[in-house]
Amino acid sequence: MRATARLSCPARRDDGGSGRDVSGAPGGGATGLVCPAWGGGMEGDAGPGGARRALGHLVEAVLASRGEANAVFDILAVLQSEDQEEIQEAVHACSRLFGALLARGELFVGPLPSEEMVLTGSRGATRKYKVWMRHRYQSCCNRLGELLAHPSFQVKELALSTLMKFVQLEGEHPLEQPKWESNYLFPHQLFRLVVGGLLSPEEDRSLLLSQFREFLEHDDIRYHTMQAASDTVARATDGRPEVPLAFWNNAFMLLSSVSLPRQEGTLSSFYVKHTELSDKWKVVHLKEHRKAFQQMWLRFLKHQLPLRVCKKVLVIMHDSILPHLAQPSLMIDFLTRAYDIGGAVSLLALNGLFILIHKHNLEYPDFYRKLYGLLDPSVFHVKYRARFFHLADLFLSSSHLPAYLVAAFAKRLARLALTAPPEALLMVLPFICNLLRRHPACRVLMHRPRGPELDADPYDPTEEDPAQSRALESSLWELQALQQHYHPEVSKAASAINQALSVPEVSIAPLLEVTAFEIFERDLKKKGPESVPLEFIPARGLLGRREDLCAQLFTLS
Repeated sequence: MRATARLSCPARRDDGGSGRDVSGAPGGGATGLVCPAWGGGMEGDAGPGGARRALGHLVEAVLASRGEANAVFDILAVLQSEDQEEIQEAVHACSRLFGALLARGELFVGPLPSEEMVLTGSRGATRKYKVWMRHRYQSCCNRLGELLAHPSFQVKELALSTLMKFVQLEGEHPLEQPKWESNYLFPHQLFRLVVGGLLSPEEDRSLLLSQFREFLEHDDIRYHTMQAASDTVARATDGRPEVPLAFWNNAFMLLSSVSLPRQEGTLSSFYVKHTELSDKWKVVHLKEHRKAFQQMWLRFLKHQLPLRVCKKVLVIMHDSILPHLAQPSLMIDFLTRAYDIGGAVSLLALNGLFILIHKHNLEYPDFYRKLYGLLDPSVFHVKYRARFFHLADLFLSSSHLPAYLVAAFAKRLARLALTAPPEALLMVLPFICNLLRRHPACRVLMHRPRGPELDADPYDPTEEDPAQSRALESSLWELQALQQHYHPEVSKAASAINQALSVPEVSIAPLLEVTAFEIFERDLKKKGPESVPLEFIPARGLLGRREDLCAQLFTLS
């Protein structure tokens, strides 16, 4: 419908969910529901201002008299317009109209019967009006759900805020009968429509999801978001051979936006206002929120996620997911599968596995063997290098580890150090020395005077099992070779094995994030050596003082 079209209210039939004519259904009077008589229309009054005034007259007419109810058709028709500004004005009109009707209790309460059954029946005029208007409200909500996919972000944002307004009003004025006194009611069907629109499989909804985050600050919205998202994600693969990447990205952004409070206690920040909160409601207990949070993530992670999404999950696993789960040990399967993939995914899975091993008694027999397998030349160049070496330092900090295992890690790192960049060497060399400090049995690697020649090194770098690598029979000749490194700081760090290692360990935390650029900038800022004096008495002039022989024999002309 365009701005130049004239709004009218002829006898209508159901068209695209806009409703049907109720001119034969009695409203507030004996004359029934008739077309509103309002002058002007939008014809000759084009533009957003004209549409606003015309829609305002329609809303006022409907709210003033039930006999003008058919004007709702004209408001809903503008929602189908192709003009962005007209759609926005229609959304504002629907927000005002149905918000008032909800607050006044003029929508049918209970299981919604079909229009044909009610309008052709012998029930009272008031019941017929409320059922009919409830169907119009449902058509409006469905159209607003469709507008969440509109090309214009302004329309999407307005549709979202209007739907959330209806969620709040429906919660305060429920459209269903409570089953018992103080029963907790929430507009689940309407809210699932909102969440389903946010989790679109066709396009990226990140901007709209960022707007939705402000509603997640409310405890009830957060709880029902987890439930609705859990159901939507669980049905993601129903009837689809392959789920689009856009859906997984939208789902991850929504799920990662849910953050639970860390302190136990009763939750009371509700979006839907209640006169009194009941302790019998699940929504007021953090324990129930944790259960919903856990079910939401488990249903999401049971799918075969794209590698990009899997990495995003692993990045936040240790800090944003595991601390809020009712049973963190249920993440064992996902983390072990990710750890077996290899590469950067395995590096990211280490953080979650570390928490499960140290805090939840996870038993992982081949953990150190797989950690040893992650040490390859690429480990110095990946994005998550700092996190990997921080966790590796934690895993190898126990003094109860066997000497052969620690020697295998030290030897593997020393061998890789031969081709590592300087910024990595400044961190790896203290790392190796810390291993030798913690495990005195491995110090034999630093001094083996009767060891084999380099071409007969017993260490096998291709062996995947550290127990079979024979590292303890070898020596750290690589560190001696690095003492001849072109970078002076690397050479100095490698020379640490020439003296007895100090008892306190060297903290590698400041060295984890060092980059080549920082090293270069640091070298540029170094001050050179001070000038060395060559004469006891400073020279004055180009040929010296007047009494000097050079000044007596030569002159400048």
